[in-house]
Amino acid sequence: QAQWDATGGQLVQAGGSLTLSCAAPRRPFNVFAVGWFRQAPGKEREFLAGVTTVVGATHYADSVKGRFTISRDHAKDTVSLQMNSLKPDDTAVYSCATSNLLQGNYGNWGQGTQVTVSS
Repeated sequence: QAQWDATGGQLVQAGGSLTLSCAAPRRPFNVFAVGWFRQAPGKEREFLAGVTTVVGATHYADSVKGRFTISRDHAKDTVSLQMNSLKPDDTAVYSCATSNLLQGNYGNWGQGTQVTVSS
């Protein structure tokens, strides 16, 4: 199955905002949900948020609820992650994965993008 690659990562100061994007590899796509994950050096991959591609239902990890917002754009076939009030602990490689469920069963990770938050 084709992968959704992430873009938009960059160096940002603490307290700043950043929006990442994952694009559908081809159209039409048959994916129920797309999720955002991150992995910091020496740490396990962490689920952040997921969204269903048709209805737009969302699910967030408690660690980012209220700071991060996931959304999908039907016209552009993209899934974005808006991140606010960034902290140095948010430094990681961010990537997308797909699933047949909103919660769990994610796989098929795409190429990630580096986000670095400076203090």
